[in-house]
Amino acid sequence: MAADTPANPALADLAAALMQAGLQAGADQADALAVSGTALSIDIRQGRLEQAERAEGTDIGLRVMIGQRQACVSASDISPATLRALAERAVAMAREAPEDPSTGLADSAELASLRNADFLDLEDRAEDPGAAALERSARELEAAALSVQGITQAEVSASFSRRAIALAQSNGFCGAYGRTSHSRAAVAFCGSGTAMERDYAGEGRSHLSDMPDAAGIGRLASERALARLGGVKPPTGTFPVLYDERIASSLIGHLMGAINGESIARGASWARDLMGKAVLPEGFSLHEDPLRRRGAASRPFDAEGLATRAKDFVSDGVLQSWVLDLATARRLGLKSTANAMRGPSAPPSPGATNLELSPGQASRQDLLAQMGTGLLVTSLIGSTINPTTGDYSRGASGWWVENGQLSHPVHECTIAGNLRDMLRRIVPANDARQHLSIRVPSILIDGMTLAGA
Repeated sequence: MAADTPANPALADLAAALMQAGLQAGADQADALAVSGTALSIDIRQGRLEQAERAEGTDIGLRVMIGQRQACVSASDISPATLRALAERAVAMAREAPEDPSTGLADSAELASLRNADFLDLEDRAEDPGAAALERSARELEAAALSVQGITQAEVSASFSRRAIALAQSNGFCGAYGRTSHSRAAVAFCGSGTAMERDYAGEGRSHLSDMPDAAGIGRLASERALARLGGVKPPTGTFPVLYDERIASSLIGHLMGAINGESIARGASWARDLMGKAVLPEGFSLHEDPLRRRGAASRPFDAEGLATRAKDFVSDGVLQSWVLDLATARRLGLKSTANAMRGPSAPPSPGATNLELSPGQASRQDLLAQMGTGLLVTSLIGSTINPTTGDYSRGASGWWVENGQLSHPVHECTIAGNLRDMLRRIVPANDARQHLSIRVPSILIDGMTLAGA
């Protein structure tokens, strides 16, 4: 079953040839992944070109199954001799592997049907930017960052990549699609000695025409760095904490890790007994849409050939589904949610793309006013998260808030709580950036334990 018009027919043929080599070597079932791409990046530091890097290549991965045993092998050489040797090695490994009842490809009836990925518009059809164009953009970033008074140094980068992905399976599936990525980033430094501070700004888009002005990115990095000067430790106690939109997605990341099928199947998740129960406040949902147009993580099918689809993992605050691939679904007696992910060197595992937390009605400024006195977190460092109990502790820096207004920068503090309780108390703002693959606004949580001065 051809699931997609190949973005790169030669790559699809390569994946099919590798899969056939696995069958010829003695596998009962086989699937092959081929990833081809070009990446170009320019880094500038202290006014000098520090690195200009270009990478081109094709990586291939073969998974073979003999009964309920499986093995994965990978290579970057695509010669016919390598394909044969790779297949023979994989089959030999599979014969020695332990049995796993969850091993196996999808039934043909489950596979994605014919669909052209062009509707996702993941590839920029414009001419690829060369090194000169990327260097001009990087120098524009640097000039803008250094134009802000008080900035002593800037490190900037501009990059572009174009990739094609093809998957072929012995159950009849063969599909391919491509994507492009443009990115710009700046890190600005200010102060000196032990009082030196730094911060960053960056943007990424699939199409260059959607990229914001480079100068604006550079200036934003500098403004953020300057705002950190003079930071002190906040008081210790119990306070409301507002997670800035830049780092609020980490909270949803912890939830997604807890409902991942691998964690649930192992019984090692603080959410293992929460199916059908509230994990977020009433009225809020956590939505996945892998078919978002120009989405940074959009894809027409998952790593096992199943058609991707929009779904709610959480609806009206209540947990609706685990994040499942075929193997974890079989272990749990459920059906895959078409969330398999895979690289060339490993078997599929569950993962989600293009997530969106329901926005709130209030702006970030409204939530600052609502919290009164507390901490606005703009940066997180370190992490002590217990995946079984949900106990949460992270280093943080940001702004102290007094009477609903930003008072002064703070650093060297720790915020702590329990994720199971924290997520039930979130108050989202309405400031999520729509171009991100994970759309999460600023989030206010009251009653957090803060350890500072």
